[in-house]
Amino acid sequence: MHNLREPLAPAPPRRRQREDRRRGRGWVAAAGAALVIASGAGAAVWVMVPGESGKAGQPPPGPDAGGGGAPVAPTAEPRSVSPRQGVVVNGRPQPPRVAVPVSAGGRYAVVPGTAMAPAGRQGAVVRYMVEVERRLPFSAAGFAGEVHRVLNDRRGWGRGRTMRFVRVDRGPVRFRVALSSPSLVDRMCAPLVTGGELSCGRGGRAVLNARRWGIGAATYGRDLATYREYLVNHEVGHLLGHQHRQCPGPGRRAPVMVQQTKSLYGCRPNAWPFPRG
Repeated sequence: MHNLREPLAPAPPRRRQREDRRRGRGWVAAAGAALVIASGAGAAVWVMVPGESGKAGQPPPGPDAGGGGAPVAPTAEPRSVSPRQGVVVNGRPQPPRVAVPVSAGGRYAVVPGTAMAPAGRQGAVVRYMVEVERRLPFSAAGFAGEVHRVLNDRRGWGRGRTMRFVRVDRGPVRFRVALSSPSLVDRMCAPLVTGGELSCGRGGRAVLNARRWGIGAATYGRDLATYREYLVNHEVGHLLGHQHRQCPGPGRRAPVMVQQTKSLYGCRPNAWPFPRG
């Protein structure tokens, strides 16, 4: 009979190896379960479902939205969800598609700096600001640069030397362009019904839905670059006094004030107020 205080003899080497292998498989299974749980948590936070003007009629453009405080640039980094880089659609390189959370910081930060109209442009100076909701997964400077390029394009609202757009970060402005999470869009656009999917131009702000900016709309297919140009021009168009229009006929180019996010109504997509330049 063994003495109870006597230590047990170590397991033979082969037995220890089998036990080690079984323990190893247990750790692998546990790690796999943890990854599944982490993946599920991510799906609950990040929404990759697509978000133009609400279902209700557009009110007249409102006054400027007031002061924006000290300019502060958001610090969130883009999170690409497109596995392919360098995609070209309709002859244009495409930006990566980006997943956008339903809610972000809930407050805007004015993008700092000034951007003048291109040299040689004439017409009345239109001052505007760019705002980005804090904690959105976009470069604030990149967004502001794209908005400025679109507004001053020869196919844009300043055609015919009637207007030139200057971005500022303080002082009086004609309007603001604000990139917003779906939940903030719903608040800023009320009483228009945006449902987390659409955008609006009202109260001196072009409130652009970051979900749409990130993944586009079915009506534009994979051409996210052109869709973003449409989104800026359409919502700023409301602030310049333009109302919704209808498709003029099947197969014709849609006026930029058609609600192209919802449907093309038989027309072809068009991102510009004056597409022929």
